[in-house]
Amino acid sequence: MTATLNTIPEILTSIEAGVMTLTINRLDKKNSLTADMYAAMADAIEAAQHDSSVRAFVIQGHETIFSAGNDISDFLNKPPSKQDAPVFRFLRGISSFSKPVVAAVCGPAVGIGTTMLLHCDLIYAGDNAAFSLPFVNLGLCPEAASSFLVPQLMGYPRAAEALLLGEPFRVESALEMGLINRIVPPGEANALAQQQARKLASKPMSSLIETKRLMKKGNAGVVAERMMEEAASFGRMLTEPAAKEAFTAFLGKRKPDFSAL
Repeated sequence: MTATLNTIPEILTSIEAGVMTLTINRLDKKNSLTADMYAAMADAIEAAQHDSSVRAFVIQGHETIFSAGNDISDFLNKPPSKQDAPVFRFLRGISSFSKPVVAAVCGPAVGIGTTMLLHCDLIYAGDNAAFSLPFVNLGLCPEAASSFLVPQLMGYPRAAEALLLGEPFRVESALEMGLINRIVPPGEANALAQQQARKLASKPMSSLIETKRLMKKGNAGVVAERMMEEAASFGRMLTEPAAKEAFTAFLGKRKPDFSAL
């Protein structure tokens, strides 16, 4: 039996065999994320946390694109200036989610499309996947505790290339550094994520939850604190000249000029 949750067309959710699946479904905009989409994602995470029938959670996009990150126009109209903004509510929800989270990632995963993966437990990527963290290039700072988790995962030198230069990295590098579990053909990633999630859903929930808690315990406090600090800086920097220049240049399809900033 499949249960479908009430949500918005750009975020599809369903529950089957103990697995809640969230599908980012805005292909015409490269699965870029709006405040309304973040709110729907946050609601889905919260519902899954409190629904005893949900034993595992899957996040997926399309086989050609995971997410292009924030929708810049929506970002400018609805800036996440407070801690209760939908994007920060979603990030807090996924970072503290007690049950297993599985992700299927194909094509580009930009900005939050990559940072949300830092809070997933199993990640299966298509061989067309590519990851990028271009926050500095937008006049912003990292979010989702990525300023802590990315150096921890990659080591400082590669984290500096990813976060200071904003240089993208391919799926092979993501596998080598331990961000993802396996590379598969793009048409197989979503199915593999479902298969693994169902394996998890068949196991004793108390054991899964306690094992995940123990594995994450050492970083949990630091992650929560860093996410709050990043969110405060992020909200402030959104209103500053560098971000305004970056967004204006993006919308105008020109190269930004930071020479005076």
